[in-house]
Amino acid sequence: QYSRCTGRKKALCIGINYHGQPYTLRGCINDARHLRDFLIGFWGYKAEDITLLVDESMESGKQPTRANIIQAMHWLVKDAHPHDSLFFLYSGHGGQTLDLHSDEVDGLDEAIYPVDFVERGHILDDVMHEIMVKPLPTGCRLTALFDCCHSGTALDLPYVYDCNGRLKGQHMTSHWISQRSTPADVITWSGSKDGQTSADTFHGGVAVGAMSWAFIQSLTKNQNQSYQGLLHSIRKILEPEYSQVPQLGSSHHIVSHLSYCLSIAHLIQRTYRTPICGLFYEIGPP
Repeated sequence: QYSRCTGRKKALCIGINYHGQPYTLRGCINDARHLRDFLIGFWGYKAEDITLLVDESMESGKQPTRANIIQAMHWLVKDAHPHDSLFFLYSGHGGQTLDLHSDEVDGLDEAIYPVDFVERGHILDDVMHEIMVKPLPTGCRLTALFDCCHSGTALDLPYVYDCNGRLKGQHMTSHWISQRSTPADVITWSGSKDGQTSADTFHGGVAVGAMSWAFIQSLTKNQNQSYQGLLHSIRKILEPEYSQVPQLGSSHHIVSHLSYCLSIAHLIQRTYRTPICGLFYEIGPP
């Protein structure tokens, strides 16, 4: 069921640069902060209803460790009601690992990497689905933005769409499609296909993730876009310089020409500066 997005708004924004570790990233913390400010400035989210986990935080409870991320995921969906608007951002390293449940057609699960993944391990798409998707009631909206490598189906949603509104090829077995069905309204915007990397880049001299930057830039210019229109816009922004192909996933069949929104009430636009195109570099998964 489509959400009316008239209820409470909550968000979890995670940005991990992996300071002092191999494969350090530069723009992920900025992504988390930019997305938080965007949700507050354009979509009516309140600062007190947004949890920010970044690895430059001096508070141990705000570090993006595996335990803190999982706890924050539970917080995000706790007491969710129909037509609430929840938002999840993960910007960091992503990867793939052998699928042990035989739900993926390609035999691989997608995973995200907490700051302490070397000691505590990654977080699988199966786990994220179990925590953030399954508990949601009918009509509750969860938007998840994954700015990481190998993220096309990172929340294990059964449906993936292209820019023309067509349903793409099946990526999970028929049995697991029924298992992953939910009455909630869950949408994912992913920075790349499952087999691709996502760029860590610079715009206007500021380090950012290419997908997060394009998502914010597109919706800053035009908040009234359809699902397929927003996907097309994001891809067009990235196409000139990036090989990654952003993906749109859903928990249910969507009419892709319908308007996509994060909240029913649009605020009067405040001054919001988004970085301009600059140099970039790309780092693969750990």
